[in-house]
Amino acid sequence: MGSDSDLPVMKAGAEILKKFGVEFEVTIVSAHRTPDRMATFAKNARARGLKAIIAGAGGAAHLPGMVAAMVTLPVIGVPVKGSTLDGVDSLHSIVQMPRGVPVATVAINNSTNAALLALRIVSAENSPLGREIRNKLDKYVSDMESEVMAKVERLESGGWESYTVKK
Repeated sequence: MGSDSDLPVMKAGAEILKKFGVEFEVTIVSAHRTPDRMATFAKNARARGLKAIIAGAGGAAHLPGMVAAMVTLPVIGVPVKGSTLDGVDSLHSIVQMPRGVPVATVAINNSTNAALLALRIVSAENSPLGREIRNKLDKYVSDMESEVMAKVERLESGGWESYTVKK
């Protein structure tokens, strides 16, 4: 995260990774306020065993791109909605990387999809960990389908007038 203020957004992704039982780290690495820490973090990521990096940042949101410029690991940017511009500034900052510096980007404030994308990346490995995560992802997708189909059944059998949306 670029700042501790990003934690409320990034928690959802951490919960997904925890649910899948994978090891991960959560820390603050500011591209602007701690550039040396950012460089050290990025350059040592692979040696620490990281397989993908999820970088959440708001405002100018340079963290994902700057980290991606320093590593060959997949970097997934999470644009964090700030107090102005509804996070569109962050989104544009992350997706407008120059050729040769790719950053996968998810929707504003959507660390859930960032975590799921990181899991899909790791699941592509032909390793015990890759296969384990792939099996868990298959179950996750199947569970989502079952949840929606239960809603379909409830809506179609009870009618739209009595259907209550659970929030």
